[in-house]
Amino acid sequence: MTTPPTTTRVAVVGQGYVGLPVAMRAVHAGFDVVGYDLDESRIDALADGHSYVEDVGGDELGEALATGRYLPTALATDLKDFDFAIVSVPTPLRDGDPDLRFVEDAGRTLAPFLRQGCTVVLESTTYPGTTEELFGPLLEEGSGLRVGADFHLGYSPERIDPGNPTWNLTNTPKVVSGVDAASLARVQWFYDQLCDTTVVVPSPREAELTKLLENTFRHVNIALVNELAMFANDLGIDIWAAIDAASTKPFGYLRFTPGPGVGGHCLPIDPSYLSWQVRRSLGTTFRFVELANDVNNHMPDYVVRRIQAALNEKGLAVKGRRILLVGLAYKRNTGDAREAPSLAIAEQLLELGADLAAHDDHVDHSQIPAGVERVGLDRTQLETADAVVLLVDHDEIDLDLIAAAGSWVLDCRNALTPRPNVERL
Repeated sequence: MTTPPTTTRVAVVGQGYVGLPVAMRAVHAGFDVVGYDLDESRIDALADGHSYVEDVGGDELGEALATGRYLPTALATDLKDFDFAIVSVPTPLRDGDPDLRFVEDAGRTLAPFLRQGCTVVLESTTYPGTTEELFGPLLEEGSGLRVGADFHLGYSPERIDPGNPTWNLTNTPKVVSGVDAASLARVQWFYDQLCDTTVVVPSPREAELTKLLENTFRHVNIALVNELAMFANDLGIDIWAAIDAASTKPFGYLRFTPGPGVGGHCLPIDPSYLSWQVRRSLGTTFRFVELANDVNNHMPDYVVRRIQAALNEKGLAVKGRRILLVGLAYKRNTGDAREAPSLAIAEQLLELGADLAAHDDHVDHSQIPAGVERVGLDRTQLETADAVVLLVDHDEIDLDLIAAAGSWVLDCRNALTPRPNVERL
C-alpha cells in the first residue's frame, strides 16, 4: 500500500453510517479529510468528539480530530481544493420511486469546487446508469468541466454492515469502477489506500448493479424463509429446526432466518431501485422483487396478528393491554431504526389501543414513535406486561431475564431458551 501524500485532500459528503467510517479510514490512511454534512447537530457532535455511529468509537474520532487532518463541517466552502470527493448520501424511496434529491444536491454542491484532475466517486446505492446519466452531467453543468477530459468520475458501492464485528470497511473487498480507464485508475488507487482488496468491474453500471444484486439476493431469500415461517407455524412445524438441519449441508445452501420484517436503508429500498429501473427501461416487472416486497412488507402485520391471537387465547383484547417491545433498531447491535419493522408494529399496536412500552438503549429518543413509553428492561416491566415481543436481540439484552419473567413472549429472533410461555415466530 502506497502512503498518500499528506497534501492529498479528500472531501466526504455525508457523515452518516457510511460516510463517517470512510472519513475515519481516510484520516488513518494519511489523507487530509473534510467531512461535510448539512445536519449541523451532527457536525457539532463530531467536532466535540461525540460519535453517533456505533462502528466509529469516541476514541477513534478523537484520534482523527487530534491529527488536525479531519474537519467536520456544514460549510460548503470548506470543500474547495479537494483531490477526491466521496459522496455517501441517502437514496430513499418517495411514493415507491427512487428519490435522488440528496445525490443531485450533493452534485450541485460539489460542482463549483471541481478542478482539473480531481476525482469524484459516488457511493450511494442507486439504479444502474445514475453515475453516468445523472450525476456526471450535474457535475459538468455546475463546473464547466468535462467528465474524463477534465476530471475523473467513478462509482464504488458501499458495503458497510453496521454492528458487524468481523467485516468492516478495511477488510471487506471494495468494488470499484470508473467512466474510463484513467478514472478507474484513480478510483482504485484511492480505495487501495483504505481497503485490503479492491475488485474492478467494467463500468459504473456493473458496479451499481452489484450493490442491487447483493441486497436483492438477501431480500428474496429472507422473504422465502419469512413465508415458510408463517406456513410452518400454521402446519405445526418447527421452522427453526428445519433451518438448523438444512444449514448442515456444506454445499448448495445458505442460511437465512425469519424475522419481523426487514429494515435499514438497504433491504426495504435497494431492490425497489432495481425493480423501478427494469420497469422504466424494459416495461416489465421484476417479479421476484415485487413478491419479496409483498412478503417482507407484511411481516409486521403477521407479528401483530400473532400478538392478537395470543391475547385472544386469554380472553383479552389488544386495547388497554400492556405490551412491551424489546428492540427497536432494524438489526442487532446498531441504533439505526430507519425503516425498522418494529416501528410499523408499534404503529399498528397503538392504533389498536395498546398500552405500549419499548426498550432499546441503542435507538435515540427521536426515533421512537409518539405514544410509546421508553422503559428499562427489568423484572417489573416484564412481569407487568401482558405480552412481550423480542424484536431485536442486542448483545446486552438479558435474554434469560425475559424468558424467566413468566409473561407471554413472542420471540421473533429464536434467541430465547424454549419455555412454555415463549412462542417463536
